Amino acid sequence: MSEQGTLLSGVGVGRGAVFGPVAQVRPAPAVPDDEQPADDPVAAKAEVEKAFEEVASGLREQASRASGTVAEVLGATAQMAEDKALRKQVAGRIDRGEPPMHALVAVVENFAKMFTAAGGYLAERVTDINSVRDRVIAKLLGVMPPGVPALTVPSVVVAEDLAPADTAALDLDLTLAIVTELGGPTSHTAIIAGQFGIPCIVRVGGALGLEDGDEVAVDAVAGTIFVGPDDALKDSFAKRAAALAALAEDTAPGATADGAAIQLLANIGTKDDAVRASATPAEGVGLFRTEVLFLERTTAPTQHEQATVYSAVLKAMEGRKVVVRTIDAGADKPLAFVTQPDEENPALGVRAYRLVRTNPELLETQLAALAETQEATGIKPWVMAPMISTPAEARDFASEARRHGIATVGVMVEVPSAALRAHEILAEVDFVSIGTNDLAQYTMATDRLRGELADLLDPFQPAVMDLVAATARAGKALGKPVGVCGESAGDPVMAVVLTGLGITSLSMSTGSLAAARFAIRQHTLAQCEAIAEAALAAKSAPEARAAAVALMAQSAREALGL
Repeated sequence: MSEQGTLLSGVGVGRGAVFGPVAQVRPAPAVPDDEQPADDPVAAKAEVEKAFEEVASGLREQASRASGTVAEVLGATAQMAEDKALRKQVAGRIDRGEPPMHALVAVVENFAKMFTAAGGYLAERVTDINSVRDRVIAKLLGVMPPGVPALTVPSVVVAEDLAPADTAALDLDLTLAIVTELGGPTSHTAIIAGQFGIPCIVRVGGALGLEDGDEVAVDAVAGTIFVGPDDALKDSFAKRAAALAALAEDTAPGATADGAAIQLLANIGTKDDAVRASATPAEGVGLFRTEVLFLERTTAPTQHEQATVYSAVLKAMEGRKVVVRTIDAGADKPLAFVTQPDEENPALGVRAYRLVRTNPELLETQLAALAETQEATGIKPWVMAPMISTPAEARDFASEARRHGIATVGVMVEVPSAALRAHEILAEVDFVSIGTNDLAQYTMATDRLRGELADLLDPFQPAVMDLVAATARAGKALGKPVGVCGESAGDPVMAVVLTGLGITSLSMSTGSLAAARFAIRQHTLAQCEAIAEAALAAKSAPEARAAAVALMAQSAREALGL
């Protein structure tokens, strides 16, 4: 057993707090140090090829039984196992006399280095390609593949990192929480955990030191894991769980204590996500990430294929507001059917709306598909473009969208230039939505996947807050909606601050809706504005949060007559 009283910390995802025994994921099989070159390279290559095929087939089968984001990431990992370049390089090394498994390890290491250097979406794929490697090695050794053990009691699943296949194999009814030593808050593990409301903590130093059966208390809000919790801590966690469950029963629209409305919306990526969101109190969808349709294909989806999916999403939401983001891909989210030259700084390259510079037909087809969807369903979505940097880009997008009959056109504010020129940009469109994840990344010059720099990505950073406030002021001045669709919207404290700044809608994972709704409802609009002003006046992110929390606590005491 690990030493009781040990406190581990990482980056929390979600709002839950649970306790239970640890279930460690099976580690990857070790390649024998004394593995020898193949006596028969042809036979060895055939054996490796067969192992790749079996791994890919198994992943495809898992994907067929899954749905939503899980199915997407499993399909993407299967595609990686089928990659011809990966297999060809392994075969080449075997021909040159390298032992087969050592050859595989070397090739995957090179791919992983390239993915890491590219950053963003590709960096997140390192876990996936390592998973393919480990499963192929397990096939070659004839041992059980790495993965989640069969759970018999509600457990806290602990791993170095979880591959898509591992995540898909989770028994959600028995998974209390997920803890990983690697990964990031935007990794597929964190996204899927958020989608299913499972507390998750990533980048936890020492997580692999936990042993099967260790009782731990996991607090996703604080990002902490406590080994050997006492009865008092367990009781406090149980009360928190009961309080969150009670909050979830509140299905009223978002509003302050004095009735100022603020829409509470859901972030989705697939039609299955839309079906799940429709069963929650979400007032609609504030961010539909359409790139999921594009990322794992070898050819672009046709207009009709896209329209079929868009129609399913709009119908699932039964008339509620749906904000569709046009394709946010390229560079760090490469498309197999769009060739881009190598870019030294992918996050600053030809991506998102900028793809119109090289492949204008992608946006043209997507807007035509959305127009087809409107005509077929009679439902009019809101449509916005990502990665807009100038008023001219906003004007060009709005012109194209309106030419296709889109009635409500907006853009995302994700880079400082857009926030600084929010008034001019809003003059060209009907609304804007702030992506606080990317806005923080570009404002603070910090890769959002680098967990050790998480403090710089705090949405309470004064520079980020100033840009959000400037955008909200522009919206007020022109009488146009300004939403926030970054995950910061789901932080109850930030939700109150954003309401006070004049943000008109907040979009988040559905599991965060209840706490955000409750926090906003405890304050009048004037109180929200005072809390926002206090946060804006602070000199650091910790001071800004502390100032907001202090005023929220004061409001609570006043409401109770204390």
